Amino acid sequence: MDNYCCGERSDSDYENQLQWADDTLAIPTKRGIAGFVDSMSLDTHSPQYDPTPAWQPFRGPFVRWPRSADTLLAFVALAITLSIWNSRGVTAEAVPIAKLAAVVLFFVSSLALIWRRRYPFNVHATIVLASVIAISANFLGGPIFAMSISLYSLGRYEDRDERSFLGVGAAMALLIVDRFIISSPDPGDATSVLLAFIVWYVGRRVRFRGEYLQLLEERAEQAEREQSAETEKAVNAERTSIARELHDIVAHQVSLMTIQASAAKVVAKKNPDAAQAAMASIEGAGRQALDELRHLMGVLRPDRDENGKIPQPGANDVPRLVEELKKAGLVVQLHLDPKLQSLPARVDLSVYRIVQEALTNIMKHAGMGALATVSIRSEKQCVHIEIEDDGTESVSLPGSGHGIVGMRERAEILGGTLEIGITAAGGFRVQAVLPIEGGRA
Repeated sequence: MDNYCCGERSDSDYENQLQWADDTLAIPTKRGIAGFVDSMSLDTHSPQYDPTPAWQPFRGPFVRWPRSADTLLAFVALAITLSIWNSRGVTAEAVPIAKLAAVVLFFVSSLALIWRRRYPFNVHATIVLASVIAISANFLGGPIFAMSISLYSLGRYEDRDERSFLGVGAAMALLIVDRFIISSPDPGDATSVLLAFIVWYVGRRVRFRGEYLQLLEERAEQAEREQSAETEKAVNAERTSIARELHDIVAHQVSLMTIQASAAKVVAKKNPDAAQAAMASIEGAGRQALDELRHLMGVLRPDRDENGKIPQPGANDVPRLVEELKKAGLVVQLHLDPKLQSLPARVDLSVYRIVQEALTNIMKHAGMGALATVSIRSEKQCVHIEIEDDGTESVSLPGSGHGIVGMRERAEILGGTLEIGITAAGGFRVQAVLPIEGGRA
């Protein structure tokens, strides 16, 4: 039990609490509880928030400027092919029309490499066909140089396996016919055929590697999205929990203070002693609200000094709550099971908050002259709570409408149930069942 209940708190302590409240609850961005709760969310539009990763992988010219790089590669292949053709000495003996045909053939087949990424099979087929013509017309002693590049592109970019196998098979067949049938076999000819297959295979392995890395990247992005969603869900749940705690603390104490202030105003002239008692109740309610807010802020700010914190209220604090309401004028009958001594912290707090909210609703809507009955008992590993009033009066104060929602959320989080209804006499009834060890009630 806190010092207030023992009557040991001085005015200087109360002034210190008021100063603490001013310092702790001051929210610069928004006013009041809404601003505090909104401050729990992550501001992704803040200038300090930078979602760009610090490290970026190296991107070569073939990745950064693919079309320009492929165009340059095509002209390099054309230059090499023309150089090989010129080195064979065929150009001096060939007629002009043959020279023109050879140049056009080399130009078309080499420039086809510009589209090697989008149409790898068609480009490779064009180059293989051009190589067959070049060998048949004795322009070259082997395939066009561009075929080495088209083989890699076929393995790297062709997504249909049958076309990829057909393309490499055609290239290897052309090399075998050229090296072992048309020309005299040479010890290095087998190496040429093997190198053609290796070039295609390297492209294919690079393709598999790229697909694997893309799959990893997609999974990483999905995991990041899921983590972001879970984080947002956790933040929202925490914000809801904070809002629920603030509502239970503020709504009860402010409602009590409002009713006491109204009563003091009515009896101030006729019964000064009663007015003084009402004002003392208002002071006590304000001090208790500051104590509970101080504890809540201390939980949210773990770097603050731990000294001076009061424990969270529980089932054993319900009699103190009832006494406060009796002093305010509400008639309450309490039936508390003595076995409720060592409840888990979450259950213990929920018992207190549900009773507090239900009695606050009775005080606001049924009036201070109503008779409220509170029953808390332990049965079958569950805490059974029942609060009702006799419905003799009908009074209504302004309310937010979140109290009932908060009670139901507290019960459901613990795996329990909460039912709200009207008694036969027209009163208000709340029935809650909270599992003690977890699970479903």
